[in-house]
Amino acid sequence: MFARQIAIALSLMLAGTSIAAAQAPNRIQQFKAWGAYSYKQGNANVCYVLSVPTTKEPASVDHGDIFFIVSQRPGQNISYEPQAMVGYTLQANSKVTVTIDGKNFVMFTKEKAAWVENAAEEPALVAAMKTGTNMSVSAVSGRGTKTSYAYSLAGISAALKQIETCK
Repeated sequence: MFARQIAIALSLMLAGTSIAAAQAPNRIQQFKAWGAYSYKQGNANVCYVLSVPTTKEPASVDHGDIFFIVSQRPGQNISYEPQAMVGYTLQANSKVTVTIDGKNFVMFTKEKAAWVENAAEEPALVAAMKTGTNMSVSAVSGRGTKTSYAYSLAGISAALKQIETCK
């Protein structure tokens, strides 16, 4: 089941890239709730860590596949880029809020994904993930349904360390 979710996440991540130049992901290692992965895109490696939520609210709706990813793309000078991915279209012009131990980070949305609104805050979000205990992600679907997801941060530091040297 988890491997299927990873394959779906990778295909969603590659939607905006040259899919022909990308290969299937290689699972490097699992660190509790977070897995470390890599794949080739052209001549460059892309590395990322990924987790799925421990809870999804409201429980009565079909959320599809939900992920939180932090990626490294050395060939594109992208280092530790957080991204929320959901299994439904997000409300246009809405915001996604990531909360870690009471500190909020705002993400902008596009279709089924969200990225940190102010790129200068990406390092602070990743640092909060490394030291935090609780992370939640709140979003609004295209139908107006308010959703929220809880994530375990167990293993995030080790997973990020694993992709630190991605080249």
